[in-house]
Amino acid sequence: MIEIRGVSKSFRPTGGGAPNRALQNVSLTVPTSCLYGLIGPGAAGKSILLKMITGLMSPDEGEVIVEGKNVTQASDLELQKMRLRFGMLFQNNALFDHLTVEDNIAFPLRRLTDLPDDEIKRRVAERLEVVALSGFGTRLPAGLSGGQKKRVGVARATIAQAPIVLYDEPAAGLDPVTSQKIFELLREEQRASNATVVMVSSDLDRLLTVTDRVGMMYRGRLIFDGTTEEAKTSTEPYVRQFVHGLTEGPL
Repeated sequence: MIEIRGVSKSFRPTGGGAPNRALQNVSLTVPTSCLYGLIGPGAAGKSILLKMITGLMSPDEGEVIVEGKNVTQASDLELQKMRLRFGMLFQNNALFDHLTVEDNIAFPLRRLTDLPDDEIKRRVAERLEVVALSGFGTRLPAGLSGGQKKRVGVARATIAQAPIVLYDEPAAGLDPVTSQKIFELLREEQRASNATVVMVSSDLDRLLTVTDRVGMMYRGRLIFDGTTEEAKTSTEPYVRQFVHGLTEGPL
């Protein structure tokens, strides 16, 4: 379970002036084994929340509890141990250009575990098969399409079989057909591993086909938190406009 309790965060502009309130008293709970979608317009605070969950950023107020442990009060050593339980897919894939697909996928295991090389190779081969990239292991990222890079990112995010996985815009820049395949893959992975997943995405049409629950951020505030069906039928003006793509409304 992930609990965010009254979290606020402000940033002071480089040139001075009033602080920008990026998060304002945000509280939400992501149940264990839930696929939670975090939606909202740009600069609403979604990616900042992901960084709070992993301890990459600290709130000015409030606290973040992950699996009963307070991330905001953890030492650097404690955070390192906590992060062993996270998988993460970044918006830009964050693949290492100089490493092969196999080595990119294996990177978390080699950095975080003492597994023997033959076990790492076995897991990499299994992940490549799951993401339909068998035979691509020796390629470099430069030789992959956008969709293939996303699949490599998914394989790397899930290879450690972490109980918590965070995805930041997993289908950004992909065509609709490839996007749908990526979302279906992520849902299959979540069901197979029973992981707790938080997914930030602007691709609502496809995101809402795989989520269990949805939270909507707007100007640093959480203005909706409920099931996917409740999000689709919400009468809250901001949620209704954003979910249904209405051109007229308060946004």
